Amino acid sequence: MIRVLLADDHAMFRSGMRAVLDTQADFECVGEAADGHEAVAETARLRPDVAVLDVRMPRMDGLAATEAILATPGNDTRVLVLTTYDSDEYVYRALRAGASGFLLKSLAPEELIAAMRVAARGDALIDPSVTRRLVATFATSIEPAPDEPAELERLTSREREVLLLIAAASSNAEIAAQLHVGEETVKTHVSRVLAKLGLRDRVHAVVFAYRNGLTGKL
Repeated sequence: MIRVLLADDHAMFRSGMRAVLDTQADFECVGEAADGHEAVAETARLRPDVAVLDVRMPRMDGLAATEAILATPGNDTRVLVLTTYDSDEYVYRALRAGASGFLLKSLAPEELIAAMRVAARGDALIDPSVTRRLVATFATSIEPAPDEPAELERLTSREREVLLLIAAASSNAEIAAQLHVGEETVKTHVSRVLAKLGLRDRVHAVVFAYRNGLTGKL
């Protein structure tokens, strides 16, 4: 069972999302919050698997709440940041805080449900409409490290290829097609890359690759 906390200052949105979750056998909405302070407090109290936070909320916005939640020692909750605002600044702050996803409210309910499942199993995602632009911006805004990190020596040559394809915002299906392997094999490689590099999820693998000047080396 995936336990979810919904944080949004619009009661109608929370009610609608709760109704959608109630139709799913593997979900339970364990709590709601109307602002960022409540979201932080309720996450600490309820320890949901996934917290869905709106960006614009009173008293404390969703990004500040994300930072507070994920900075808490022992926190296991995955945070999805949900907004109507397609803003690069929001994406960067959410990723720096450690969010597992940045999604637009224009998503269909079934897509949001799928995103919650992705977050609950420990992966991450960004709305497709902003992913490739985000990656392109990383390429020009992040100053790469002068030397490759020692952690890269832990990767096999195939795992390094997978890391670079992740950094190019390739999906598992796209990676499988380029490397001529099955998607299950790709999933195994991705899991090993994240484990060996100590990365939270594939979104942060993108940040790692750009910070260390690895892009363009495939």
